[in-house]
Amino acid sequence: MSSETEIKIDLTPESLDRVLRSDLLGEPGKVLHQRSIYFDTRDRKLWQDGYTLRIRTVGGARTQTVKATGPSRSLFARSEWETPVGGDEPVLDHTSPLLGEFGGDLALEPVFNIETERRQWDIEENGSRIEVVIDQGEAISGDRRSPIREGEVELKDGSPSDLFVFARKIDSVSGFKFCVRSKAERGFSLIEAQKSVFKAERVNLGHDLNAATAFQAIALSCVRQFRLNEDVLLQKRNPEALHQCRVALRRLRSAISIFRSVIPGDGPQRMKEELRWLAAVLGQARNVDVLLTKATDTDLVSKLKTARDTVYRDAIEALNSSRARALMLDLLEWLECGDYLSGNGAGSGGCPSARDFAARALDKQRKRLKKDGQALAKVDDEHRHEVRKDAKKFRYAAEFFVSLFDDKRGSRRHKKLLVAMEALQDNLGGLNDLATGPDVLVKHGLDEHPAKDSVVSHADKAALIDRAQAAVDDILDTKRFWH
Repeated sequence: MSSETEIKIDLTPESLDRVLRSDLLGEPGKVLHQRSIYFDTRDRKLWQDGYTLRIRTVGGARTQTVKATGPSRSLFARSEWETPVGGDEPVLDHTSPLLGEFGGDLALEPVFNIETERRQWDIEENGSRIEVVIDQGEAISGDRRSPIREGEVELKDGSPSDLFVFARKIDSVSGFKFCVRSKAERGFSLIEAQKSVFKAERVNLGHDLNAATAFQAIALSCVRQFRLNEDVLLQKRNPEALHQCRVALRRLRSAISIFRSVIPGDGPQRMKEELRWLAAVLGQARNVDVLLTKATDTDLVSKLKTARDTVYRDAIEALNSSRARALMLDLLEWLECGDYLSGNGAGSGGCPSARDFAARALDKQRKRLKKDGQALAKVDDEHRHEVRKDAKKFRYAAEFFVSLFDDKRGSRRHKKLLVAMEALQDNLGGLNDLATGPDVLVKHGLDEHPAKDSVVSHADKAALIDRAQAAVDDILDTKRFWH
């Protein structure tokens, strides 16, 4: 078994051309033509259980590779098992975990091909040996095809931080986005129903993790959710993709706050400030989207669409800006190479185990909601907004840590807690709409429009507060899934 440490980058036709024409790489040391056949069962059992199996042909040599994948694994590391094979038929034996996981009677069949031209360079950066590859080709399944243009910067020997030094050099000649989709994901997307948006994926935390490595896994899952939806947003300007981008950024900021005690230094505050900037830009677009869902007057719809064009242009410019790209580079370097990861194993007396930390963190979030969520009818809108943020952070924490307490009792209690949390968020969200709708109209010069009342919430404020209070009480009455 080997473990790769790499950064993957997405390239457009233009950025690919700029990289290849620059002096950064020069002539490739190797140019390889590769054909990979991916196999699975008819019901996609390997893929659903987090494995891929491929046979790759380079020249006359064939290599079978089994990879343990999964959405919550690191963006930079994944486990794989390679063995030479003589043909295009999979071999199930002791050289991979598949035999032990599924038995020897797996009915495997080819599901798609990946055909690429790979250019390869060997680079030295600050004494570290780095392999750079650029793949250009396509995924093919029947008559369906999807282009592939991506780069990999893989550490062969030395410090992971040097990968980011070189990645910044690539960004300086041709701005790029981090790639969070594997070639296997691209291939399976050809044969499965296309997702238009990507909600948060379950983070499967091992019970042997310490709190710092649990934070890393959670944060990288948030980055993955953001990047998947960012691609959809940039390509299609999909309102729900924009919403999920904001959710991913909120989850990440919440994770940084929740884990603050085990991630010392100025990194957390610096990252939160930049994430807050990006979320605020996207929030302006989200506010207009919300009003558009309510508008029925033809003229108001037209004017809101004009406003939407403006705020979406601002959002797209922000996402494509050097500031946003620098944020992603800084963020991922910190997550992968930060000092918070060093020298504090679980049970060492330093960094606590993930499970112990999770229990304390959930207790803390529950205690805060209990304190701030009392007597919602007697506090002002600003206080209720803070309770709304408390509730979101509590919910995110419950989602982050559920895999550490996923026995039958814990799962049952967790589901009950989420039902109450959803009710609270719905009603506090309704209160937020009452407060923000008029401000959005003012911002876009529509506060005097004859149809303005059609998009401003007229919900019964007292009723929303009563239902929110009942939801808080239900949350506090629900037994803790982490005990």
